[in-house]
Amino acid sequence: MYQYDKYDQAMVDARVAEFRDQVSRRLAGALPEEHFRPLRLLNGLYLQLHAYMLRVAVPYGTLTSRQMRMLAHIAQKYDRGYGHFTTRQNIQYNWIKLEDAPDILADLASVQMHAIQTSGNVIRNVTADHFAGVAEGETEDPRIASEIIRQWSTFHPEFSFLPRKFKIAVTGCDKDRAAIKFHDIGIVIVRNTKGELAYDVYVGGGMGRTPFVAPLIKKHLPQGELLSYLDAALRVYNRYGRRDNIYKARIKILVDALGPEEYARQVEEEWQQTRQEHINLPAEEEQRIRAFFVPPQYSADAADLAAEIPGSKDVAFKNWLRTNVHNHKVKGYAIVTLSLKPVGGIPGDASTAEMNVVADLADKYSLGEVRVTHEQNLILPNVRRSQLHALWTDLKAAGLAVANAGLITDIIACPGLDYCSLANARSIPIAQRISERFADLDRQHNIGELKIKISGCINACGHHHAGHIGILGVDRKGEEFYQILLGGSGAEDASIGTILGPGFSADGIVDAIENLVNTYVGLRKPGETFLVAVRRVGTAPFKERLYARA
Repeated sequence: MYQYDKYDQAMVDARVAEFRDQVSRRLAGALPEEHFRPLRLLNGLYLQLHAYMLRVAVPYGTLTSRQMRMLAHIAQKYDRGYGHFTTRQNIQYNWIKLEDAPDILADLASVQMHAIQTSGNVIRNVTADHFAGVAEGETEDPRIASEIIRQWSTFHPEFSFLPRKFKIAVTGCDKDRAAIKFHDIGIVIVRNTKGELAYDVYVGGGMGRTPFVAPLIKKHLPQGELLSYLDAALRVYNRYGRRDNIYKARIKILVDALGPEEYARQVEEEWQQTRQEHINLPAEEEQRIRAFFVPPQYSADAADLAAEIPGSKDVAFKNWLRTNVHNHKVKGYAIVTLSLKPVGGIPGDASTAEMNVVADLADKYSLGEVRVTHEQNLILPNVRRSQLHALWTDLKAAGLAVANAGLITDIIACPGLDYCSLANARSIPIAQRISERFADLDRQHNIGELKIKISGCINACGHHHAGHIGILGVDRKGEEFYQILLGGSGAEDASIGTILGPGFSADGIVDAIENLVNTYVGLRKPGETFLVAVRRVGTAPFKERLYARA
């Protein structure tokens, strides 16, 4: 992963000192809230329902064990003993005191982390495939392009006051684990017709009150011209994006209004005029950045290469292997998902103790590296196959061997009305109750892959539009109700879920979800997943059963 040089460290340290002065003046009453608000937001500090919330950047979801221990330390010293991993591969702390915020940023800076540009109308934390660098069939490690974009976009003077926040995601695989088509810009690393590395660029995706799947704007962009093309795409947005209406300010609205072809034409015109202005990265600087992502020295032996994994006859271990262990590009190694979705737990939450355990296990089993997924789980990316049973045993002792990755209880949920001042309804209790209803692991495996995503408001931080079953919390005359969407996907087959009909009360929503699942089980063909079945038969059979009158 990328390591700060003296300039990076000086920049982050200077921001900490600057913010310490701003907080001091705010606490003394010399800086009014209306002037302080934009300053704290640029440092990831929000004022939520009950306290300040700090959002910490985890660039492209990659952490060292040392950084994970610092996140655990912050949770213990400054919060209430836990942090919340988000769909942006970040971590949030929900109970921060304003006077502690500068000290937290200083602690983060000591391990090469920060909260810069995790809020505001800027280019946010760049996300990537959480299997980056270790995925089978990967064209190239997407963290390289992500780091280049991160360095280019941080403090970029022209894009520091965009019409609205801006999100970029990168993947290097045909299989999309980064939901790139639901981003303002999504990038897929490919090979062109000559076999050279190139980029397919999608622009104008997003969720919220007007969801869009991003169209392909540029196919086979030459590898060395990534930054000049992104610069042109953002210039067109910065020039014409609406600033008079917050609900119509995202780039997806501009692309839709102009039409993808016209937007692409304008970007191409801008690009041809500006691409020679020394925007692209010099070759020597690109090589410097690439050097930080050279694969580690793997050392698989005969035990790692054996056909059978030791301990695989244990039923509980076998279930965990089935869902939480994935193929690695290097023979003898595996990628492991650590589910943060225990039955009755809060999706994405990790305690101080759990974060410390993960850091220790990363050192013991995964070359000191951890990943954060946009599905609110953690990844150990480099585990020797012969050590999987030992890892599972250690995880089980820590309560982290939950064998449900990709199943119905592996739910994405935003913090909702328990924390967020924008929310209309609670998300966390609904996720907890659904996981309790479907707690039986045999039943989960019988249902198969099913992604439930829950948002407490139309802003869609829980990605409900992209859920196989999406749940949206709404306010109906002061009472919390939940709309159901069906057939969404955030993968390479991206689609927006269809609203089925009137919402359900908090008391009725879990029964409604079970009704949908039972309908699927009754109509599926052998081997057919939930999403495939919905796409085959449409929403009508589900809607009919869901709203049938006794």
